[in-house]
Amino acid sequence: MLESTCTLVMLATSKTDATSGMPCEVKPRFVVLYGSQKGQAQSIAEGVAEVAEEHGLVAELSCLNQNEKYNLEKENAPVVFIVSTTGDGEVPDNALQFVRRIKKKTLSTDHYKHLCYALLALGDTNYANFCNGGKIVERRLQELGAKQFYATGYADDGVGLEVVVEPWLEGLWKAIKGALSKMASDRTGHLKGEAGDSPNEPPDLSIPDVQLNLLSMTDHQNCESVGASVQTVSKFPSAASSLASATQTAVSDFRPASPAGSPGLASQSRGAASVFTSAPETQTGDAGVPHVALAASLTRSLPPLSESSLNVPALPPPYLDVSFQEVDTMEQLIGPLNKETLHEVPISRAVQLTRGDSVKMALLLELDISAYLMMTYQPGDSFDVFCPNRATEVEDMLHRLGLHDQRNHRVHISLRKDTKKKGAQVPSYIVHNISLLYLLTWCLEIRSVPKKAFLRALVEHTEDGVQRRRLQELCSKQGTTDYNLYVRDPSLSVSELLAAFPSCSPPLSLLIEHLPKLQPRPYSAASSCLRHPGKLHFVFNMVEFPACSGRPAGRRGLCTGWLFDLINPVLVFPGKAESSGSPALPKIHVSLRPNCSFRPPSDLSVPFIMVGPGTGVAPFIGFLQQREKERQENPEATCGETWLFFGCRHRDGDYLFREELESFVSSGTLSHLKVCFSRDNQEEEEATTPAARPRYVQHNLLLNSQPITDILLKQNGYLYVCGDAKNMAKDVNNALMEMIKTELQVDQLDAMKRLAGLREEKRYLQDVWG
Repeated sequence: MLESTCTLVMLATSKTDATSGMPCEVKPRFVVLYGSQKGQAQSIAEGVAEVAEEHGLVAELSCLNQNEKYNLEKENAPVVFIVSTTGDGEVPDNALQFVRRIKKKTLSTDHYKHLCYALLALGDTNYANFCNGGKIVERRLQELGAKQFYATGYADDGVGLEVVVEPWLEGLWKAIKGALSKMASDRTGHLKGEAGDSPNEPPDLSIPDVQLNLLSMTDHQNCESVGASVQTVSKFPSAASSLASATQTAVSDFRPASPAGSPGLASQSRGAASVFTSAPETQTGDAGVPHVALAASLTRSLPPLSESSLNVPALPPPYLDVSFQEVDTMEQLIGPLNKETLHEVPISRAVQLTRGDSVKMALLLELDISAYLMMTYQPGDSFDVFCPNRATEVEDMLHRLGLHDQRNHRVHISLRKDTKKKGAQVPSYIVHNISLLYLLTWCLEIRSVPKKAFLRALVEHTEDGVQRRRLQELCSKQGTTDYNLYVRDPSLSVSELLAAFPSCSPPLSLLIEHLPKLQPRPYSAASSCLRHPGKLHFVFNMVEFPACSGRPAGRRGLCTGWLFDLINPVLVFPGKAESSGSPALPKIHVSLRPNCSFRPPSDLSVPFIMVGPGTGVAPFIGFLQQREKERQENPEATCGETWLFFGCRHRDGDYLFREELESFVSSGTLSHLKVCFSRDNQEEEEATTPAARPRYVQHNLLLNSQPITDILLKQNGYLYVCGDAKNMAKDVNNALMEMIKTELQVDQLDAMKRLAGLREEKRYLQDVWG
């Protein structure tokens, strides 16, 4: 009896009835720790904590940096880590202190030998160093003796986090209970003096097949009906449910190797989408009148999905109350609230770099930062631009919510007293005493792609039965292909989704609960302070989202469209002279984002290689401006070789910074300029091999294989890649592997190790975006 009691005290949270003093039900406990940059990992962790009670468990939830709330050195319960990745494959900001702590060299190899853990890593295979944030944590835990009780999950946002997250979470509960049981057994055996009598059982490292949909009796008892055709709603929180408040990652950078099986599942999901893309088939009815067979779309499905029973996520618990206060006068904020790091700076110059007939419009903006001493930057640094939601879209949302008359009322947001959401809190980025107009303009990302949990919540506010059913399909497991095809892949916005389902009328509180914070947009500095003191240049392409099912007309990117509207009156076009009497200069809010790793070598003698097609050349203009000034100031210095690989469609249409790049070559600042044009003389190119006429930067790299590998592997040089992550960065990486294999006569694995070594040494650096 004593042994059992001791075991329960160690593994469980005990409660005592206040009146009788008798012990109440005791639930085993486990710990959930998260590191999250944009909110995705945090949302999943909160989802795990919320559903724990339904599995008879108690979850203690903490951020990794909240070390006062947990103590891994003395922890005797299972620990679940959920960690995302940011920057150049780094751990999130709110996990940095934890990582520094566990990386202390004074810690012994058995420091965490008592620790039993599971880990879910979030990443995106479109970026380098997939899931490296989670890998950094796990690698160190294992070095310190921690034992794994459940296979690590590597979730890929490139194909949908839910592909891995959902099955990983499904299997987690069994694994936790198994770990608790084993730990209890070990402790009981230890009390009896029999700790060494039985061999340790291996951890449950199985991850259930993502395509299985098996509900236990307990799960069936916890199901609820949400429509005649929807048989069950699993209480287990799907990945979509867990990602309710998550932001769309944008500036995240993640790392190599997915778990076994996940790429195949992702490919299956993507491939299945093609079933619904065929053109409508025209048929003739009995009366001889032609009619069109219905085609699948955002608002309409086809068999078998339209005839299937569905498993949809549990309804996310509401947790906010919203009220309005009419005020006589209220100061209307016109931009983000002032912060120490936020500056309102004027745009002093705006130039269109591409010709009018170019496929993409590239623009250069010059900011006047001379009045801001804190805005000193280095080449390779980037900065955030804070842009508002589009005014017309805010007005549409106000009308849609039926709150246009309250647009200038003060919004009061509080927690619901009856909420069942654990750790519920009013979003920290929503400040007090703001108007409804300000809330929708500057606080919420109304352009964000709706998560499945949001779709699930919208079901409850949709009157039309057909529309309700379609929303259920889109958020269900069976409807994952349709969700990807019609919502996720085309980046459909919340506003566009609501427009497609007119009978859906959500309350404002639902939007605040589910929509992420309006994120600033990052841009690389395209200048050097040495060349342009008091000025900051940046370059961007105008982002265009084409029309699709759910989007009748195309639209521009939020920030790029806003910037274009601001600068249009002062924009200088190719061939147009700058006007001396230009209109008043617009101002924008910006904040510096130092990047201490993506910078040119401080030692002038070190050679480096830059790969930046299109607007990816932007940071390298700053690199070269800086290097030119340094050479002028140190004429006797020995300077290493500099290479730039640039590519665009047409020499005469979108060859960005052509004159400046050629001047760098003339001055000796740039040793080698390798340029290719993917669309010029296309007929001639198709008749030749890429090696004979390189079309893309990776082809030019292959043509210069020997000197490039020599710089990287023998001269300790640096390689910088900037631009598109989904295609270019991957192609460049593959080309580098081929070059290493050929030049060193090694196999694929050895080539991969050489590249990994360059990354670890911070000599192969990327600044890429999706």
